[in-house]
Amino acid sequence: MPKMKTDRGAAKRFKVTGTGKLRRRRAFRSHILEKKSSTRTRRLGREADVSSGDVRVVKRLLGL
Repeated sequence: MPKMKTDRGAAKRFKVTGTGKLRRRRAFRSHILEKKSSTRTRRLGREADVSSGDVRVVKRLLGL
């Protein structure tokens, strides 16, 4: 049986930390930023943890 290929779309969206946690970018930071407060846009720039319900699916897409 051949090896599973990594889902390239998922590989670009998620990264694994040194401790094995999954991180993702936040939505709503690409455009229409003028009306959003600077506090909000700054917080959207930070990476977030993948929610516990999605971890299993994302790990499978990444081949972990």
